[in-house]
Amino acid sequence: MDDVKSIGANIRRARKAAGITQDILADLVGTSVRTIHAIETGTGNPSLLTVAAAANAVGLRLRASDD
Repeated sequence: MDDVKSIGANIRRARKAAGITQDILADLVGTSVRTIHAIETGTGNPSLLTVAAAANAVGLRLRASDD
């Protein structure tokens, strides 16, 4: 669960650094503001595809780890 929260926090930081709102990010990703909020707070159950799209939209890339 810490990984989920960490990914969300990184997306939130990158979004804020880019100067865009959750509403704009939701439009860029093609999802709802509620889903963006869920991603950023590590709650709910957004799809991996949506999380990856949100990360990509703010200049981040998700990478699998073999830990």
